[in-house]
Amino acid sequence: MVKLFLIFTLIIALLNSFVFANEKADEKWKGVDEVIIEKIAKEHGREPSEPIINTEQGDLLLFLFLLAGLLGGFAMGYYWRIILEQKRL
Repeated sequence: MVKLFLIFTLIIALLNSFVFANEKADEKWKGVDEVIIEKIAKEHGREPSEPIINTEQGDLLLFLFLLAGLLGGFAMGYYWRIILEQKRL
């Protein structure tokens, strides 16, 4: 049952990635940080500042996803028997 759920989740994720891959960002669909946070900051006299960790620079975001995947893979491998092979009570 769990394997079937994972397969369906993977299929849905792949289909969604193909559907949304060709969509271009419209000016009317700005992010929450641009629409709400920057607006309120300007109302209170503060200008937006650069983020502490700028993930737009180089491959930093890709590296962070790699680290998250490594940690998740390690945890899944470590608990493999408990998750899938251990008999349930």
